[in-house]
Amino acid sequence: MAELLAGAGILDVDVEDAVADEHVRSSAYRRVVSATASSVSRDRDRAIVATILRDPNEMGSKTAVVALVDRIAMKVTGPAEFRQWSAELLPEIDQLKTEGYREFIRRRIHDWLFYLSIEEGHVPAPAELAQVTDWMQRVLAQESTSPAVLALLAESGNRKKTRNIAKNRAASRTLRTR
Repeated sequence: MAELLAGAGILDVDVEDAVADEHVRSSAYRRVVSATASSVSRDRDRAIVATILRDPNEMGSKTAVVALVDRIAMKVTGPAEFRQWSAELLPEIDQLKTEGYREFIRRRIHDWLFYLSIEEGHVPAPAELAQVTDWMQRVLAQESTSPAVLALLAESGNRKKTRNIAKNRAASRTLRTR
């Protein structure tokens, strides 16, 4: 824990408190993730993820790793860079004892790869859309600027709320372009 905090430049956390209290530790992990994601270098990411995932509180460590995945996905230049980065983490993720947590992180990575491919101009087929989580469909409905993607979500989104968001955004985009 001390090495993880020091490596992230976090010196104001009592290491003994962090080791003894999972809430203090979770807070420390959030700060480490923030510092790690802000770094230009990705060289230490795998080691940081490995250290976090060794925590006996798998729920807290999974949450921290998902936060890192989310932050890095928003920084990369495209799906190829994110695919390479996430592939380096998979051996560490596979060390989690709880299958559901491993699967959750893998699905989040898959979702971000899908999102990033759409950002590069890919228009998915309905079958591809069905392979991403409801969460990612909602993110796309709220953020996509592609009329084709919004139309697909309005027609084929898993949830009524997602379909409605996409339909309303597609309609408002049509009005703005006139």
